[in-house]
Amino acid sequence: MPGVRPRGRGALGNAVGRFEAATRLAFEDGWEPPEERVLRTEVRTEAPRSAISYNRSPDLPFDRAINPYRGCEHGCIYCFARPSHAFLNLSPGLDFETKLIARPGIGVVLERELRAKSYRVAVMALGTNTDPYQPIEAEYRVMREVLEVLRAFKHPVAITTKGTLIERDMDLLADMAAQGLCRVGVSVTTLDADLSRRMEPRVAAPKRRLQTIARLAEAGIPVRAMVSPVIPGLTDHELEPILQAAREAGATAASYISLRLPREVSGLFQEWLAEHVPDRAAKVMGRVRALHGGMDYDPAFGKRMRGEGPWADLLARRFRVAVDRLGLSVKLPAMRCDLFAVPARPGDQLTLF
Repeated sequence: MPGVRPRGRGALGNAVGRFEAATRLAFEDGWEPPEERVLRTEVRTEAPRSAISYNRSPDLPFDRAINPYRGCEHGCIYCFARPSHAFLNLSPGLDFETKLIARPGIGVVLERELRAKSYRVAVMALGTNTDPYQPIEAEYRVMREVLEVLRAFKHPVAITTKGTLIERDMDLLADMAAQGLCRVGVSVTTLDADLSRRMEPRVAAPKRRLQTIARLAEAGIPVRAMVSPVIPGLTDHELEPILQAAREAGATAASYISLRLPREVSGLFQEWLAEHVPDRAAKVMGRVRALHGGMDYDPAFGKRMRGEGPWADLLARRFRVAVDRLGLSVKLPAMRCDLFAVPARPGDQLTLF
């Protein structure tokens, strides 16, 4: 990308989104020497009109979620959420990790939705699209805002994150976990610190994430180790060591998801492979296509998370053997929905009984 030095970023380019009417191509015209610059993170705020988003996907274990942020500063090159930035007329490339949108005030909206007489409680998922504990959460505290509302309503919540900032909220999480209202999934993609730095540049090192698992577990919060994504030909050999390290840290459950390359993610990931691991690029993509019937990605329900064929079957068998050996659960006990209660507001009339 001429004139830009994307240091500390995952994507190498910033191709326009698929909904743009025009394509812009940066190039060096030879008149002036290229001026290198470091890309800074830009954050805009959005006044949320709704907090809860619903889905009917049959291969997901939840039907509702909250997204405190759009875009993710972590910059994971493999992130399946990158294409969502195109809906904002921004690039799924560098824009996704540098032009972010925070949603402060979402707690008020969430409270209104939970108070609706038509609302029926079920586990709320957080971190299903972009990470709620990405670095900008330290300043904007949108995730903390959401958790405070969920705790007040005694609403069950399942959190997925790579961010060590979750440790800040252990006071809320431990209180909810003690009531059967909270569990956390921590994603560990590789134990190789150098590979992690290049592939997920603004995420804590693997050793630090294992420390987060340990601290959450010590606080009584059920933790699932998520080996996600498993990248065939690059990180798949680490499946068992990651599960072993997570178990030693205190995780009680585990899961895995194979690499997903929807829409623009495929091109971005292949650029990254050519730059960082050119000797393995062909092997990785060959294995990926073997998982998806010769395609870079198959979005079909039931196939998109695991793939199919011999490689998918082998990975599934390896996972089952490892979790059985380590005593890790695949399913955690169901969280409690029966405690859900709408808290009284100042000025509300008290009930007689």
